[in-house]
Amino acid sequence: MVKDRLLFLWQHPFAPLLPWVVVALSLLFILFLVQDLGVTGVQASRERLEKEWAATRQKLMLHREARKAKQDLSRVWALLPAERDFTPLALGISEEAKRDRVTLPALSYKTEPTLVATTRKGLLQGPMTGRYEDLRRFIYGVETAEELVFIEDLELTRSGGTQDELLTFNIRIATYLRGDAGESGVPGPSQ
Repeated sequence: MVKDRLLFLWQHPFAPLLPWVVVALSLLFILFLVQDLGVTGVQASRERLEKEWAATRQKLMLHREARKAKQDLSRVWALLPAERDFTPLALGISEEAKRDRVTLPALSYKTEPTLVATTRKGLLQGPMTGRYEDLRRFIYGVETAEELVFIEDLELTRSGGTQDELLTFNIRIATYLRGDAGESGVPGPSQ
């Protein structure tokens, strides 16, 4: 019976194509097998490597940003006056006021703790009196000084009176001070 069927198939005009059809189907099967086992596995491996590469690149970028932040912090830390230099800084501001013909009759100074270890906030506050031009020159001198100081608050307290051209302001000048690492036992950021 099988023999009769094979004879029947060989008698048709498409019979010489049967071996080629078998070869084509075999090649198609091998292609699907290679696709399933080879290419899919390689694609999965490639995707895994791309994810690892992206994660490594992200870590490298974070590392570079951290290094830059550390350098920036070291530069800022170097600009901060030491806590022991706060009194000379206050005297320097008083001298600047005298040069600009501004009076600071009751300038007080104190330090306050900050959230950053080994740093304190230095405050100079009190009334200042002078002519508008002199006060403007003094404020400009404070704001553009080499030291890292800034005017935190400036409030006009009174104007006029017997001397119409004199103005009085309450001023609050602030700076940040680095503590001595030896005293506190905590090293600064640049170390």
